[in-house]
Amino acid sequence: MQASASRPCRSLLLLLAASFLPLAPRPACAQSPSPDQAATAPPSPSASAVPIAIVPLDASDSGKGATVTGALEVTAGKAFIAASGTVTAGSRTTDVILPRRGTLRVCASTTVKLAADTGVPTGETPGLLMAIDHGAVEMSFADTSANERNADVLLTPDFRILIGGPGASEVKVRLGAGGDTCVDNSGADAPYVVVTSVFGSGLYRVQPGQRVMFQHGSLREVVDQEPEPCGCPPSPAPTHGNEFPLAQSEGLAPTPLESSAPIQMTAPPQVAPPLVYSSAAHAPQPAAIPPLPANPPAPATPAQTPPPAKKVKKPGIFVRIGHLFRRIFAAD
Repeated sequence: MQASASRPCRSLLLLLAASFLPLAPRPACAQSPSPDQAATAPPSPSASAVPIAIVPLDASDSGKGATVTGALEVTAGKAFIAASGTVTAGSRTTDVILPRRGTLRVCASTTVKLAADTGVPTGETPGLLMAIDHGAVEMSFADTSANERNADVLLTPDFRILIGGPGASEVKVRLGAGGDTCVDNSGADAPYVVVTSVFGSGLYRVQPGQRVMFQHGSLREVVDQEPEPCGCPPSPAPTHGNEFPLAQSEGLAPTPLESSAPIQMTAPPQVAPPLVYSSAAHAPQPAAIPPLPANPPAPATPAQTPPPAKKVKKPGIFVRIGHLFRRIFAAD
């Protein structure tokens, strides 16, 4: 009974003691920066979180630079993508900076969609989701040992390509016609790249230093050690003057033909006679039939050829000597 009665008394004493405590001082109000400080302060994005991508913009280079859309903020010639966005490269490769990761190179005429995983705990680096439906990309990521649980994923129309740690990665992916997908996992110490099918079952591990081609969007038609590169195609070099000087000097390419001077006609032009057409002159005429002779000649009989003459054999030398002796003795 005494213990239960003492509890209300303790509560009342705590309330009285709290009423006599000094109040906590209020935090001082933040002073607004002066105009000079505002002018010299470097611009920065207003978003408190770290952006998932930073894309450089060049307004003066229209048609060749990148086009960025989504939840972003443009500051100092750069687009800061907060949580999701789309980057479309122009006629050349665009280098996209990925904070806490590395660099994403978006090849020419390629569109990549970016999104961060929003379900990770505070303090962890969220996984990055990338998606392309054509073209090629190159991913140069630093060591992701601290981000093993939140791997990065690249989606294509046929595959789900997972890039996990630990270790730095240099992965190149190119999409071809008919679903052909080229995956290059460069580096001897690169992490494993796991490729799974979007609509079917199966799994393929691209080992470090391996380049493979998945034909027709299938994990069962794999060409190991693909000879063609999987990344961005090389930029065409500017052409000035002779495009193939060595080939022309070696006789492997035809040299340009010199333009010949126009031929001048010295003779006066001849006037062609007018073309006259008469239907009466071109009308069909009846064919003339020659008259038959009164006494038609008898049909010629084939001439009888005389029999071939017999070949006379000439006398030999002994016969001639015999005739000579006969003439001599007959004369005597």
